[in-house]
Amino acid sequence: MGLKENALTLNQRIDTLDTVRGFALMGILLVNIVALLYAQIPEIGSVDHWLFQFFNFFVESRFFVIFSFLFGVGFYIFISRAKAKGDNSTVLFIRRLIALLALGYVHKMFHPGEALFIYAIFGFILLPFYRWKARTNLIIGLILSIAVCATGFKALLVLPLFILGLAVGQYEAFQDIPRFLPEIKKVQGVTFVLSLIGLFIQYRLTPADPAMGGANLVVDDTMSEETLQQLMNYTIALTSTGLVMAAFYTTTLIRLLQNKTVQTILSPLTSYGRMALTNYVGQTVLILVGSYLLDWFGNLGYLQTTLICLGIYVVQMAVSVLWLSFFRMGPLEWVWRLFTYMKITPLRK
Repeated sequence: MGLKENALTLNQRIDTLDTVRGFALMGILLVNIVALLYAQIPEIGSVDHWLFQFFNFFVESRFFVIFSFLFGVGFYIFISRAKAKGDNSTVLFIRRLIALLALGYVHKMFHPGEALFIYAIFGFILLPFYRWKARTNLIIGLILSIAVCATGFKALLVLPLFILGLAVGQYEAFQDIPRFLPEIKKVQGVTFVLSLIGLFIQYRLTPADPAMGGANLVVDDTMSEETLQQLMNYTIALTSTGLVMAAFYTTTLIRLLQNKTVQTILSPLTSYGRMALTNYVGQTVLILVGSYLLDWFGNLGYLQTTLICLGIYVVQMAVSVLWLSFFRMGPLEWVWRLFTYMKITPLRK
């Protein structure tokens, strides 16, 4: 393969990762805004209730999985590039994690459910896995993912997803997507079938009371053991189905992105994902400012929060496209890079 072909493959890999990351960020916002604004519990049969159910079956615990998986892929790319340049990859990544930990700590004050702080903590645990073979990491990641799903504790999925992402990075699947398309198609087919089975099980276990499911999950001491067991079974089904549906979403999007027309149509989403850190924190800022100015807190339903999300998508994608036409990376990405390398790099193109 010539130098030109190598450059094209690299650009395609980066664009694909950014597009999938932007897609994950969209879904994360739909879930986060409900918790941030304490969205009203919907009345059964209302439009809000239908949206609530849609989120439970197609959004909740799906996009968080994709975002976490991509962190593992990004970890491999970062370490590999640092080693190729002759840099001390371990020191650089530790600085990167410390900066992320600090940002996550500040962000956590305004957004208790934020992921950056947790990502930084699990990132330190991920470091030794880079020295292991891709097959070993793939097996460990799959086993740990299944074990965590059996508990229903979504937060613990972060490390297994990091390891799975690292393994996929080690296989260099994103560096040469056409070569891995047969495997991608197989994963897509298997996860599609498993998703249908999981959705059916989740549907059968869904609590009748909206207050007991999804982002509105509430557990208190007054609940009977039977109710608590029902909630546990539902959470396990939700987490497990979310994992396989996330794989289906990701493989489907990757296949769609092999089409040039789809790449062009989704180019704003690519810019959105390229500035993922800036846009992730920016989502919180926009929601909290809007809540302060317009009294959203505790006064909105699911339809209203969804419309706000659509508005945020439009604004952030437009700003991302405009910003990246003049600058190399997002503002927070630039600050993150500054702390990682301890030197100022040009921001303007």
